[in-house]
Amino acid sequence: MKKTAHSRINNIDGIEMSSIYSGMYKKKRLDLSVMRIDGKSSVAGVFTKNKVKSAAVSFSQRNLTHSKPKYLIVNAGNANAGTGKIGYQDMIKYCKVLADLTSCSINEILVCSTGVIGERINSDKICKTIPKLLSNLKSSNWVNFSKSILTTDKKNKILSNKFLLKGKIISITGVAKGSGMIMPDMATMLSFVATDLIINKKTLNALLKKITDISYNMITVDSDTSTNDSSILIATGKSKINYNSLSLKERKLFFDNLKIIYQGLAKKIIEDGEGATKLIQIDVKNAKTTTDAKKIAMAIANSPLVKTAIFAEDPNWGRILAAIGKADTTNKLLPEIKIQLGKILVFQNNKLSPKYNESAAKKYLKNKNINIIVNYNSGTKDATVWTSDLSYEYIKINADYRT
Repeated sequence: MKKTAHSRINNIDGIEMSSIYSGMYKKKRLDLSVMRIDGKSSVAGVFTKNKVKSAAVSFSQRNLTHSKPKYLIVNAGNANAGTGKIGYQDMIKYCKVLADLTSCSINEILVCSTGVIGERINSDKICKTIPKLLSNLKSSNWVNFSKSILTTDKKNKILSNKFLLKGKIISITGVAKGSGMIMPDMATMLSFVATDLIINKKTLNALLKKITDISYNMITVDSDTSTNDSSILIATGKSKINYNSLSLKERKLFFDNLKIIYQGLAKKIIEDGEGATKLIQIDVKNAKTTTDAKKIAMAIANSPLVKTAIFAEDPNWGRILAAIGKADTTNKLLPEIKIQLGKILVFQNNKLSPKYNESAAKKYLKNKNINIIVNYNSGTKDATVWTSDLSYEYIKINADYRT
């Protein structure tokens, strides 16, 4: 039986959260959260590769390198990016309030922000609400936390899992946000995942990089990378089970459960992509290298022509073929490739397959979940990428984003 994340949300011992409406949005909704992280926890993070990083990203990267985070503060509605020194000073202002009220150093705080780029953040509103947040810290506040980080998202994204290791129940719970500006190239818009396993920081960093490469680094909505992408993984150690004491089989079990959370959240981001009507999975098989396989899949996933054709439920397979051909791979000629829409063979032997049925292809594209399969027949490496279609609604959402 295929493993899936549970609908029941498991609290993680060593993590407490609180969320509130601070006034970042005109519409009253949760938009500011604080997370308390047990002091013995290990914390890892990956962040945007966009050269225009927000103040929050630079600050959090530095603090993760030099200290052990005890608190995380995250706001939605304002990215605090492209705001220069004043933006950094605004962030430090509310971090000092949080540090003073919790008797920690500002170097023990992580900051995440998401929202409009280039507008000054209202640090006074954040400072004013921090005492209220700290008075309501609970381990059961995961759902509110997941709602407080949303921007153009229509749905909150939260998953949880638990399983047995050495006779004890281990839990993993995670939330994410993201709907547009999604081609992370390291993380996603925002993601926070926690487990109660004991994992040292070096190992946690390695696990986060590995899991990111097969989840958040394999999704794209619109090929744009945010200035604020941040993905945080926390291991509180409260289960008393140490990752280093696990057998190879037990480590694989943990990683498989971690993968369920990360890939599940990644797919939820695509399903909730701005204007999305379809979830598209692109499987590239038998390429020379994993890098080639990913390049081919991303070339298809980021093609506006492919995405609009699928939105229109038009099996214009020539657009897929053209996208494959433009990918910068080690193959110069593509006589061996095979293309399928689900189980429908479309292209083979460098021409349209004689078995191709246009009516069946049109009927298949009416499904919500679409699978494009490309067999490169030149090696043994595979890659899977998830994307969404491109609809009229995507344009409307982004045209109206600030108005």
